Amino acid sequence: MITSPERDSAVSADSSDNPSTDASIDPSIYASTDPSVDVRGDASGNGAAHVGAGRYAPSPSGDLHLGNLRTALLAWAYARSAGMGFLLRFEDLDARSRPHFEAAQLRDLESLGIDWDGEPIRQSERIGIYADAMNELRRRGLLYECYCTRKELAEVASAPHRPPGSYPGTCRDLSEAEREAGRAKLAGTGRGPALRLRTQVDELTVYDVNYGTYTGAVDDLVIMRGDGVYSYNFVSVLDDALTGVTQVVRGDDLLPSAPRQVVLAHTLGFTEPQYAHVPLVLNGVGVRLAKRDGAVTLSKLADLGYTPADVVAMLAESLGYPPVRSAEEFLNVFDPQRMSRKPEARKPWRYIPQSIKVER
Repeated sequence: MITSPERDSAVSADSSDNPSTDASIDPSIYASTDPSVDVRGDASGNGAAHVGAGRYAPSPSGDLHLGNLRTALLAWAYARSAGMGFLLRFEDLDARSRPHFEAAQLRDLESLGIDWDGEPIRQSERIGIYADAMNELRRRGLLYECYCTRKELAEVASAPHRPPGSYPGTCRDLSEAEREAGRAKLAGTGRGPALRLRTQVDELTVYDVNYGTYTGAVDDLVIMRGDGVYSYNFVSVLDDALTGVTQVVRGDDLLPSAPRQVVLAHTLGFTEPQYAHVPLVLNGVGVRLAKRDGAVTLSKLADLGYTPADVVAMLAESLGYPPVRSAEEFLNVFDPQRMSRKPEARKPWRYIPQSIKVER
C-alpha cells in the first residue's frame, strides 16, 4: 500500500520482461463486496455509520450543470444520512481545469447547502503519491507500454464481438524488437507510450446498492496516458482508498467502469468502496445534459430569476421527493433505499431548459 508522498519522476520504461512479474495472482481476490453487508449504517448514525466517507469529485473545467448538482446532492445525502463523512475532491489533472471554475463550483455547492469535511482535495497536489503507486506496480511487473495510436484505439473500440471500448491487449506481450518499433512509431507524435495494467481477469461481477449485481468487462486499463498524465481510473481509485472513501455515488454511465476499478483497487491492496450509481439528467432530445443546453447552470438560471432554493426544489422533485428548498430539508426526506426498491426511480430525468423569467 502506497502512502508516501515522496516525489518521483514519471516512469515510462516497459516492465513486461521484469523477472519480478507477479503472474500468479489468484483471480478470486477480485471478488466484490458481499451485498449482504450493509456499510451504510442508518440515518441516526448507528452501526458502521461512523466509519468511512462519501465524496463528490468534479473536474473544475467549467460550471456545474443541473446533472452535476443533482449527483452532488445525492452523494452528499447518501453519506450524511448514514452518518458518514463527506469529502470534496477536485479532479484537476485535466488541462482545461482553471482556479476560477473551482471557485465557482465551491460557491454553487455551498449555495445549495452542501457541506464537506476538511479542505477540498486537489489531485494536482498529489502527483508524488501517484508516482509512488505507479512505480510500485512497475516494480511488481504489472505495467507494460502501449504504443497504440488514438486512431488504432478507435478502430479497436468499434470492432465487433468486443465489449465497447475495451482494449484487446495488443501490446501486452510484444518482443523487444516490437517494443522498439512501437517507440519509433510514436517518436514523431509528441507522445510517449501509455502504461497499462496487466490484469488477470476478463470480467468481474460487482455489487451496486441501486442496481444489484453487475457483470462487466475488465481490460488492461491505462495507468498513465501517453502525454504523461495519470488516468482517471488510476488516480480516482487511489484517492478514494487513501482518503478513506468507502462509498462512491456517481452517475450510472460510470457503472461499466466499476469492475475494472475493483480489479485495480485490489491490485493496489485496497478494498473497493460501496457503489451507488444514480440516474443521469438528459436534455430535451434524450442526450446527457451539457452546459451548451441552455439555462442549465445556477448562474444562467439566476438570470431567469431562479434562486438556489428553487433549484433544490427542482432537483428534489425530479427524484420523486417533495419540493424541499435546501439540502438539509432534502436530507430529512431522503430515503437511501428508494432507488433499489423502485426501478422507476432509476429512470433518467429529461430536463427541458428554462427560458421564461420567474415572476415573483
